[in-house]
Amino acid sequence: MPTFCANISLLYTEVPLEARLKLARADGFDGFEVQFPYAIDALAWRQQMDELGMTCVLFNVDAGDLLQGGEGVASVPGRREQFRFAVEQALGYAHLLAPSVINVLPGRCVKPEDRDIYIQTLVDNLAYAAAQFYPLGITTCVEAINTTDMPDFLIHTTEQMVEVLTRLDHPGVKMQYDLYHMATMNQSIREDLRHYAGQIGHIQFADLPGRGEPGSGTLDLCAYFSQIDRCGYEGWVGAEYRPTRETSKTLEWMQP
Repeated sequence: MPTFCANISLLYTEVPLEARLKLARADGFDGFEVQFPYAIDALAWRQQMDELGMTCVLFNVDAGDLLQGGEGVASVPGRREQFRFAVEQALGYAHLLAPSVINVLPGRCVKPEDRDIYIQTLVDNLAYAAAQFYPLGITTCVEAINTTDMPDFLIHTTEQMVEVLTRLDHPGVKMQYDLYHMATMNQSIREDLRHYAGQIGHIQFADLPGRGEPGSGTLDLCAYFSQIDRCGYEGWVGAEYRPTRETSKTLEWMQP
């Protein structure tokens, strides 16, 4: 089985964010990821991590107005300075939390005629982020999101992620590969894992449809977990699903 970590932004939402690490640790998770840690002081995160013996695996660079329906920050030509500020904020947290990966969400492009400009802006911003994070041993990831959940999302297929990595050509930048998003976009997950394992810096999962726990939908996630073991990927695999009931009661999939 892969080494799993808990995404505490989606799991354990029955308690406040600052109380979720303790529940994840009690359920057997050694590592966690959090989408945006910035509402809690970095030192408070560090103290909890040390008390519980947990590892921070991943968090995101702040994405601005993305979750409110806006374009976000990372690919918008007029928001380069805002992106750099967000990287500096992430860097401050990285010094204390020591994540393996920091993820960059490309955001939306609502004007298809400007797509090439947005892609080049994303490439430039990823280069800037990697220049800050790579010397710390942190991989910068770029994530594809399905266009059903987030219409107009700039990067929404494996091929588009590969295109960005090829244009950037930086050893510290890789894909964040989410099985749920790629299945929603009808990508061939088995082929992707076979061909691109070396270019994947982090993997996440949820079942489809509904983005619930394994077994709540139709994806054969156990088969994908087995392939992840075989394909040479050595990183963490993040449980980033929306539990259909109390989180601790949805963890049967963790059993060998």
